[in-house]
Amino acid sequence: MATSTKKRRSVTKGNVYINASYNNTIVTITDDKGDAIAWSSAGTSGFKGTKKSTPYAGQVAAENAVNKAKLYGLEKVDVYIKGVGAGREQSVRALIANGLEVEAIFDRTPVPHNGCRKPRARKV
Repeated sequence: MATSTKKRRSVTKGNVYINASYNNTIVTITDDKGDAIAWSSAGTSGFKGTKKSTPYAGQVAAENAVNKAKLYGLEKVDVYIKGVGAGREQSVRALIANGLEVEAIFDRTPVPHNGCRKPRARKV
C-alpha cells in the first residue's frame, strides 16, 4: 500500500496570541478561522523554574512558534496580548525580528472592576 503524504495548507494571514503570566509565556499562532497552526512556550523551549518568567524566555518561545508557522507560509499577523508577565514586550519584538509583518497589536489583559481581593505581598 502506498503511503500518502499529508498536504500542508497555505496560510498567509493569521493571529498570534501571547499569554504572558508571571510564571510563563505561551505563544499560539492561528489562522484566520482560529485553528492553531503552531504554539510554543518558555517551558517547551527548554527553560525551567524561574527562568521561564524572563524576557529572554518569552523571546525564544516566540521564535520557536514563528519557525513552526513559517512552514505554512505565514506572513502577516495580528497580535493579541494577555497578561502582565515579563515576556510580553520581547515576544512581540521577536515576531517582528523573525520576518512576520505585524499589522495590529491588541491588549486583551483582563482588568478587574474591583473583583477579588489581591494576593498578599511576599515578605522577602
